[in-house]
Amino acid sequence: MAASKTIVLVTGANSGIGYEVARQLLASKDTHVLLGSRSVDKGEKAVSTLQSLNLPGTVELLHLDVSFPDSITAAAKKVTASHGYITHLVNNAGVAMPSREDTPLHELMDLCFRTNATGTLLTTEAFGPLLKGATPRIVNVSSGAGSITRRLDPTSVMYKTSAVHYRASKAAMNMISADLSVLYGEKGVKVFAFCPGFTESGLSGMNTVGNGAKPVSEGAKPILDILEGKRDAEHGLFLHVDGTYPW
Repeated sequence: MAASKTIVLVTGANSGIGYEVARQLLASKDTHVLLGSRSVDKGEKAVSTLQSLNLPGTVELLHLDVSFPDSITAAAKKVTASHGYITHLVNNAGVAMPSREDTPLHELMDLCFRTNATGTLLTTEAFGPLLKGATPRIVNVSSGAGSITRRLDPTSVMYKTSAVHYRASKAAMNMISADLSVLYGEKGVKVFAFCPGFTESGLSGMNTVGNGAKPVSEGAKPILDILEGKRDAEHGLFLHVDGTYPW
């Protein structure tokens, strides 16, 4: 099946980087965005806000909680029935810190891995067969905190930051990205892990302009560059805005 229209699924898109990626994608009249959101209420509000901007593209809500396999399966069945394909997949949904500071470590590990790693893999496995078009692309929104090499570098700005639950889940996402780049690369799909940098994303209470975070628009724009094929030569690598990170 040929892709007659660009259809992009963005997970975790009711706020933060995902929402901004959706907003920027809608600048094209040939693009339809599937706005993935685990909260129907928040997702509906995000879609309504985007539609009120009267942008050229179109958007619809896709109820999708990547931490639950049944939700992923249901969402994939819905897209199969309503559209039959997607052009690109942006695995943006993620968690960093829970709302409770006294959350036990084993719960932190489970929460982060279920969403950041397992959720990314299962979402790709469910929607991968739907990828169509000249060059479909998968972007997994990772973090430099998941680089093992950088973790061991005493000159890294994050050297003193532990957060092992988050780091380990993003390192796992990176391995998943590498694995997918081999499996899907053979099918003509480009796969990337991408770190947007310290961005005002709402991921945690630390991600604020006051703490030095850059505007969410700056964190999202490079993802559009990837989807537009501007970084295809870096397929299978761990990208950031200005280059690549070591795994």
